[in-house]
Amino acid sequence: MLRYFAMNILISADDIQRRVRSLAQEIHDDHPNGVHLVCVLKGAFVFLADLARQLPGVATLDFLAVSSYGTSTQSSGQVQVLKDLDAGLEGRDVIIVEDIVDTGLTLHYLQDILRARAPRTLQTACLLSKPSKRKIDIKVEYVGFTIEDKFVVGYGLDYAEQYRNLPYIAVIGD
Repeated sequence: MLRYFAMNILISADDIQRRVRSLAQEIHDDHPNGVHLVCVLKGAFVFLADLARQLPGVATLDFLAVSSYGTSTQSSGQVQVLKDLDAGLEGRDVIIVEDIVDTGLTLHYLQDILRARAPRTLQTACLLSKPSKRKIDIKVEYVGFTIEDKFVVGYGLDYAEQYRNLPYIAVIGD
């Protein structure tokens, strides 16, 4: 069922694109010989696509699907792997590409399971970070934007599978 909410734009499409270009350059500067990007589906797919296109040099991609929200606006705290990686990580420079980091629980879980696969390096890039929501101290090397504790949609982020197609980040109900 399609639901409509009042929304206010928090981060414009132009601001997102500028920041993604900057993050791509930072990643390239740190990994001039290439990097393996692991996209956390579904929310990070738009961020990954733009980031990969902006990265100069070699970048390989893989996808991992997890769920901790379902149709809620609050994380359940229970992480479920819905799709695992297709390729091994051993000896590779790996960057987890995440849409949003709030409690840190999902990312901590992912970092643990991917670190066990023996990558040469393991880092994280997230489009959005909500440090006020952290339940666990988690390292994120590349952060697009730090935001307040608001429920946001757009640019891959959804509410019940809706609004992923928006080219900007919007706050629902504000």
